[in-house]
Amino acid sequence: MLRPITILVIFTILSCSPNRETNDNILQQSSAQERIYEFGFPMDEFESKEGQIKRGEFFTTLMTKLGASNSDTYSLTQASRGVFDLKKIKVGNSYKAFYTKEESPKLAYLVYEDTKTSFVTFGVHDSLFVKISEREITRKLKIAQATINTSLWQDLQNAGLNPVLALRLSDIYAWSIDFFGLQKGDSFTAIYEELYAGENYYDIGIVHAAFFSHASKMYDAYRFVQDESPQYWNIKGENLRKAFLKAPLSFTRVSSGFSYARRHPVTRVVRPHTGVDYAAPRGTPVMSIGDGVVIQKGYLGGGGNTVKIRHNSTYTTAYLHLQSYAKGLSVGKRVSQGEVIGYVGSTGLSTGPHLDFRVWKNGAAINPLKMEAPPADPIKKSNREFFTAQVEQIKFKRDSLISLRYVDTLLLKLGKR
Repeated sequence: MLRPITILVIFTILSCSPNRETNDNILQQSSAQERIYEFGFPMDEFESKEGQIKRGEFFTTLMTKLGASNSDTYSLTQASRGVFDLKKIKVGNSYKAFYTKEESPKLAYLVYEDTKTSFVTFGVHDSLFVKISEREITRKLKIAQATINTSLWQDLQNAGLNPVLALRLSDIYAWSIDFFGLQKGDSFTAIYEELYAGENYYDIGIVHAAFFSHASKMYDAYRFVQDESPQYWNIKGENLRKAFLKAPLSFTRVSSGFSYARRHPVTRVVRPHTGVDYAAPRGTPVMSIGDGVVIQKGYLGGGGNTVKIRHNSTYTTAYLHLQSYAKGLSVGKRVSQGEVIGYVGSTGLSTGPHLDFRVWKNGAAINPLKMEAPPADPIKKSNREFFTAQVEQIKFKRDSLISLRYVDTLLLKLGKR
């Protein structure tokens, strides 16, 4: 089975704030000269030293290494209380120390890179202080077009793209496309945002729309907020969310299908296998495919650690061979669609880590891969006009971006780019 993709092209077409100043690298003009600022400090007034937190290094040892006095270090540990937990300083995170330009330079500030979007400043110069600052976030609209060839996750990485885009598409189409059954020749176009902290890219933002061609059928998805809840809808205003997810876990493979005459891999006995086996690494989270109540939890012989959920008067599902259960899971607990209920294992009669997933409809076992689920509520009549206008806007942007790609490709061929 072939599964997702070789990326063809990505274009940047919009920066919501193309010329914004950022907290950590600000250029400010004065009548006399151009001054360069980092983290708000004028670089012409300080010398700087960069480094990374080493294993076994703590705030106190770092400050000592950078030249701070014991009294200043102690005062900063006190000032950090209620502002920043010094125990959360992580090995490998970067820092930058600023020193005064004197005959005997003194440590003035230490800036610790806490996350991709925030940093902590420790002031020693004029006054002792601790402050957390957030970098300004900018969003750039992108378009990605792809054709299925090999592995979705791996091909995204090979193309230098964030694999989170694959996860986002999987989430959007979780109720309508079986990502375990993608075929060579399937393709998609996605219009989405990339997030930048300052000038540094750090994550995928909102996916505004996606167009997925699977098995010769087009699945469109438009993000729209209804009742303060952002969801995805097709051009007809039908909600892509359905009562059940297509699968209870992400990005694995079907290792054994639904059958009434399968030879058991352990006992070698031919007998019905009224479920689907998903091969996945040990510890992979397993999700409930829909809202429901846990009616069984425990070790069930050949099925090993098992969770059984009643979703309504019609459907019941079971999840077998789990390594362990989600914290707090118990019989009688109500779970939500997509909620983690356990983790892939190999308990019971099993030759390796996998999930045996089973579904019953009105008490009779059915093939999970062929189960159809009703959609959630559609676009309300009161929102229809606004939704239609938003769809037309995103389609115009998509067509414009594709046209820009064509022009750029033509210019490259002519040697003008």
